[in-house]
Amino acid sequence: MTARIYKPTKTAMQSGQAQTRRWRLDYEPADARFIEPLMGWTGSDDTRGQLRLNFATQEEAVGFAQKHGIDFVLEEPRPHRLRRRAYADNFSYYRLK
Repeated sequence: MTARIYKPTKTAMQSGQAQTRRWRLDYEPADARFIEPLMGWTGSDDTRGQLRLNFATQEEAVGFAQKHGIDFVLEEPRPHRLRRRAYADNFSYYRLK
């Protein structure tokens, strides 16, 4: 039973930082998915894949995993590299092309 602890990134449809400040613990799939023969749906016997736990801080998520004996992989978030500019910079004579 391995878990992944990470800070989710914003989706392409988000302009703000909603739901990206919390840390998430997701379980890695233990078994491969299979195709159900009757309907053709994708299925799995692993119910932990449906479980997502959210934590306010990284320390809480790591502490929870250690307390319950869950092996985990910690993924540090990459820094956000957005350069803020003014709208007038689009029409500047000295702007970069």
